[in-house]
Amino acid sequence: MSTSSSSSSPVAPPLSWRTDLKKARNLSDAQRPGFEMLLSWFEDWRLGKQLDPGIDAARAFWVHQVKSKPRQSWQLEQWKEAIGWYLEWLKFAQGAGVEVRTLEERVFLALDRAGGRQGLALRTRQTYGRWACRYARFVGDARAMLKHEQARDFLTHLVTVQKHSFSTQKQALNALVFFFREVCGHEEVDLDVKLRHTPKRVPVVLNFQEILAILSRLDERYRLIAEVQYGGGLPLKELMQLRIKDIDVERRQITIRQGKGDLDRVTVLPESLVPKIQAHRQKVRELFEADRQANVPGVALPGALARKFSSAGTRWEWFWLFPAPDLSTDPESRIFRRHHLHPGTYTNALQRALREAGIEKRVTSHGFRHAFATHLLESGKDIRTIQELLGHADVKTTEIYTHVAKGVGATGVQSPYDLLQKQN
Repeated sequence: MSTSSSSSSPVAPPLSWRTDLKKARNLSDAQRPGFEMLLSWFEDWRLGKQLDPGIDAARAFWVHQVKSKPRQSWQLEQWKEAIGWYLEWLKFAQGAGVEVRTLEERVFLALDRAGGRQGLALRTRQTYGRWACRYARFVGDARAMLKHEQARDFLTHLVTVQKHSFSTQKQALNALVFFFREVCGHEEVDLDVKLRHTPKRVPVVLNFQEILAILSRLDERYRLIAEVQYGGGLPLKELMQLRIKDIDVERRQITIRQGKGDLDRVTVLPESLVPKIQAHRQKVRELFEADRQANVPGVALPGALARKFSSAGTRWEWFWLFPAPDLSTDPESRIFRRHHLHPGTYTNALQRALREAGIEKRVTSHGFRHAFATHLLESGKDIRTIQELLGHADVKTTEIYTHVAKGVGATGVQSPYDLLQKQN
């Protein structure tokens, strides 16, 4: 995390845009919170994409994050000023020859390198890196970060003040243990923090009419994706990573590879979707053939398959069911190739459809999975079967849907007030 130089001259301490933002005389007190919010968002996104600080990263952020959703004119104006201030600050700092990467960025990169050496998946490295960034921001000093008591204070803050869920608390703990062991080289890591279990929340469930209203307002490119998600009860990650070989139209099955718990499982492919799936695969085949004609590198393969069968990525059965329309640089291998559709592209389209349908429930793409389980339960399917289809390790996780399913559990009880009305 420390800076280094091949010359004998002392290295200037790193600059922090956060510190300078608080001291900037050309900004008002009213401007600073908005600038800090936008620039923190930008830095988190840039780190996730592993882009160097500069105007190219700022332009990409503006296109893929800011302009990806409808914004108020005053927001765009303020955020343009924030990006402009940051780029001016960056120009000055780089001109002075000092380190411009924040403490958070240096910690993130250190976690990423250590995770790469240990063979951690990219998603895990990024998750650990983001927690290390939050820890660095909480402490604010590189030397103080090496003290276990600081980490205990941070984790206690997550539990008692921010009241994160138990799974989130555990994720943060694992990230910091990895940081101390693999980045700092501590053999013994004592982070004796009592995590707090939080009550499970009842899921928000869409009814049939709401699902139809959403589907009817989705662009054709995304409607089939939503139909497959609801029809098979898939979480977003598994949905995006489907490949041609995972769809069996004869058996009406979808096979999930390395799903929840890193296990394979099978879920249902709606019979009414078979004609759409077959027509969709014809279009995807044309894209696949165009990639082969253009000698585009094959798609990414999971785990050791990329080493054992390096050419399998160019075969039709391994192609993405929902490929991205454009080529992009693979964040792990840095190969310029075809990736699956970006999850944000689909979820943004889904949110637009929700607004157009006038649905006021707080719903994400996971709402389709909740609806799948609830509607199966309401139709009389036993909870063990639903557990297997969802990939839950414990049936208690599946039982949460009994609290929202009509005619099942507590919701199947008729209120005595209704009985009273029948007596009148």
